[in-house]
Amino acid sequence: MAIVPVVDIADPDATSRAELDAACRDHGFFLIAGHGLDDVIDSTWDATRRFFDAPRGLRTAIVRDLDNPLGWFDRELTKRARDHKEVFDFVDPARADEMNRWPDLPGFRAAMVAHFDAMSTLSQRVLALLHSVLDLHSRSATEMACARQGSTVRLNLYTVGDPVPAGERDGLADLGDVALGHHTDPGTLTLLLQDDTGGLQTLSGESGWIDVEPEPGTIVVNLGDCTQAWTNDRWRAAVHRVLPMTRDRRFSIPYFGNPPRETVVAPLQEFAADGAHYRPFAWREFMAARAYDNFTDLGVDDTQVSDYRI
Repeated sequence: MAIVPVVDIADPDATSRAELDAACRDHGFFLIAGHGLDDVIDSTWDATRRFFDAPRGLRTAIVRDLDNPLGWFDRELTKRARDHKEVFDFVDPARADEMNRWPDLPGFRAAMVAHFDAMSTLSQRVLALLHSVLDLHSRSATEMACARQGSTVRLNLYTVGDPVPAGERDGLADLGDVALGHHTDPGTLTLLLQDDTGGLQTLSGESGWIDVEPEPGTIVVNLGDCTQAWTNDRWRAAVHRVLPMTRDRRFSIPYFGNPPRETVVAPLQEFAADGAHYRPFAWREFMAARAYDNFTDLGVDDTQVSDYRI
């Protein structure tokens, strides 16, 4: 039966490394403990709840649009169906803060800056672990990368029922059958905080849909499309979804660890001896297509890494 292993990032032993490899081959999820970020995470949760509990006008004042995908939004699409959630997105405050839309909420920005800094550092620790498990040469380790300046943080509130007020639903896409439809993340890896509500599932090749159960003190890691391409399908980009909330709302906070903006993704030499499964693709173009698909219904299925399969 497929498992979602817990790995102590401070001291990963041989057993947990083997379990990580098996999980990444099967479904692309694992949990990390020993990260030392409990205080930062507590502050992030406090700011997140205050943001979503504030009057709605505080959030609509920073709504995203076609010119700038950052800020708050409550009608995002996955697989052309509308999600059961509100979101808030921001990028590296140290490099592109002029793009961020911050709410008028005391202490919020400071908490988010601290969170972004902590997750950016942790992403490099996790990436180093992945490189080690894959036994990459130094050149390949340099190619399989993520960079804070191209990464983003999202605050998610999964609502019980439709997140859009009844008077604003005319002309919108239909609400999905699940809170968040099945999809993969496009980048290198995702670091996810989830509360104790539950509902996150991943598609295991061995066992079908399995739960990614909340475990106190851990951070969820899942692999993205670029890692699947870099490893030439040895590891899977995690197909995941969130089930509808029937009683309690759910909060989650992903840090999307993405490649540097000018990266061209192609299978690494260690995994392409028998032929590459993917043609090279520009990360910037792939990410732009995925982001636009999430904003509006283009009338076709959203862009996938399989579009680059040879």
